[in-house]
Amino acid sequence: MTSSAALNLAQAARYGLMGLPLAFVALPLYVLLPNHYARAFGVPLATLGALLLATRLLDALIDPLLGRWSDRLFRRSTGALLAWAGIACGIMALGFALLFFPPLTEGTGLLVVAAVLLVLTYAAFSAVTLAHQSWGALLGAEALVQSRLVAWREGLGLVGVLLASVVPVALGLPVMVGLFSLALGLGWLAWRSGPRPPSVAAADEAQPVKVWLPWQRGPFRRLLAVFMLNGIASAVPATLVLFFVQDRLQAPAAQEPVFLGSYFLAAALSMPLWLRAVRAWGLARSWLLGMALAVAVFVWATTLGAGDSTPFIAICVLSGAALGADLVMPGAMLAGLIGRAGDLGRAQGAYYGWWAFATKLNLALAAGLALPLLGFFGYAPGTREPQALQALTYAYCLLPCVLKLAAGGLLFQFFVRKGSS
Repeated sequence: MTSSAALNLAQAARYGLMGLPLAFVALPLYVLLPNHYARAFGVPLATLGALLLATRLLDALIDPLLGRWSDRLFRRSTGALLAWAGIACGIMALGFALLFFPPLTEGTGLLVVAAVLLVLTYAAFSAVTLAHQSWGALLGAEALVQSRLVAWREGLGLVGVLLASVVPVALGLPVMVGLFSLALGLGWLAWRSGPRPPSVAAADEAQPVKVWLPWQRGPFRRLLAVFMLNGIASAVPATLVLFFVQDRLQAPAAQEPVFLGSYFLAAALSMPLWLRAVRAWGLARSWLLGMALAVAVFVWATTLGAGDSTPFIAICVLSGAALGADLVMPGAMLAGLIGRAGDLGRAQGAYYGWWAFATKLNLALAAGLALPLLGFFGYAPGTREPQALQALTYAYCLLPCVLKLAAGGLLFQFFVRKGSS
């Protein structure tokens, strides 16, 4: 296995660069696309929520299989895995472009085309993400090493998110699509020229690892429970943020990139601080601190109303700093867990497949439950009805707090109290 000490700055950057386009594509798909289809094409919130729930659930179900396929390709060669990732990149770029510029723009045809494109784009995204994460896990499993590798990947990913939050508003959707395709190609080329993990022993083929193996590990089940609760808590406001900004704050469209940009910039700038926290307190305690910060910030957000743009910028900055912990700690804890279980080099793809399944399930539940519930309580985009706006505030601010507190309780019980990370 490649020694982490041997990874210089350029090698780490080449590995991490793929995080930029993968994060770039995530924000438009999960945040901009629901708002775009509701406002530009008039798709009702209940219909939109059902569509997103169905496609994300289907996407989540295939992630463990994609993870196992990634393990098999690793056993063939790193070149085979890179070729697979390159094909997936091409599919992802095409699907992304057609989602924002669909050939059909109304009626059932629009929904059918959107569903097919979402499934293909999500699957391609998953294939590349799982291969890239597994690759990183094989470059070093120690807690500090993995926190650094994950920080590079997620830090460059935040650059991608910043671009995705600014470019659509400042330069338009066509430029966003072109920039994503360019970044994706450069990311794959950098990955190909970066550090490579050693080949996995072919002897493992005699005793193939089953896709269910991670579920036999108690620490994985416990970490996944924390990750899912925390992930739903983060996915709900990500799904609702533009509705909150446009209708609760009634902020002009020109301020949207300021809110999103300050959020993700703060997350990127917080990375060195969280790495210091890991050295001082460990992964689990540092993650718990990030959860506590997020809860405090979202409680504050419940007090905001129309015209409160300046306080919301402060909220974006502080919640972005809390996001930094969510980006670094869980992935680093997972890589360490895989290493301690003795499964690194033979089943890391299976772990990351189930990890991706949980991530997608979080997003599916956030969109599939939050949007229809808001519609049920009378909220629709553009409304100024006080009761409907109050429902939006509860969903955006308080529901994430409840889920974060539950996740923090499990994290404390399973990892902080027992002194493991």
